[in-house]
Amino acid sequence: MPPEAITQVIRLLVEGVSVRSIERITGKHRDTILNLLVLVGERCQNLLERTLHDLPVRDVQLDEVWGFVQCKDKNNHTGNPEFGDAYCFTAIERNTKLVITWHLGKKSPHDAWIFVRNLESATVGNFQATTDGWAGYPEPMLAYFHDRASYSRLIKVYARTAADEHRYSPPRVVDTIVVDVCGDPDPERICTSHVERANLSIRMSMRRLTRLTNGFSKKWANLHAAYALWFAFYNFCRVHQSLRVTPAMEAGLTDHVWEFGELLEAA
Repeated sequence: MPPEAITQVIRLLVEGVSVRSIERITGKHRDTILNLLVLVGERCQNLLERTLHDLPVRDVQLDEVWGFVQCKDKNNHTGNPEFGDAYCFTAIERNTKLVITWHLGKKSPHDAWIFVRNLESATVGNFQATTDGWAGYPEPMLAYFHDRASYSRLIKVYARTAADEHRYSPPRVVDTIVVDVCGDPDPERICTSHVERANLSIRMSMRRLTRLTNGFSKKWANLHAAYALWFAFYNFCRVHQSLRVTPAMEAGLTDHVWEFGELLEAA
């Protein structure tokens, strides 16, 4: 495809347009679009690995986004490890809004260790970190950051909902419990709101993560590539509304907003 057509397809993908809609808009076959997604996603992941390392950070928030490949875990009778629930672990710097690192896997201690190890490789210096109440975080966080991070868990207590209400709306938070794990966390900075808002942007901008849709991922590689493309676009090309610059500019990684062509060329 000519560069203009590639740029159009990628722009539509990061704006939440489904693959079949892109097929109708551009006239490109859906298999070509998916092949392009995987190719560009792999290169975007290489770009992120080259640029997101040894980052000085102050406040880091960790969370995960749920999705699935082919089917949900409860309906996966194939034994294929790449089918079923797929959680994207993300770490965001509160002040720059930069996605520092990410990992796609299962919600398991094994994947939590991989994610936290990636965070350790991407950052330098002392900082404060906050996670939610999931029990998979404390052990790897203590192992990797006991000497350079003040780490707290923000545990949310939810109200009970009606029988089917939880299927279409999140439960109401009625209380929060703070558990300091290591270091000396500043109570005013214990928060997960920024990473949760970033997760909302992910879900709004990736068609395959839309609730109650048939546009979900059919292959693990496609979902992985979609995340890599989104994070590269988010960090380098997408102007953050509150910052008025991109997260990469705020973090000092670049001095201008990248165009799509520049992103593809750098990747």
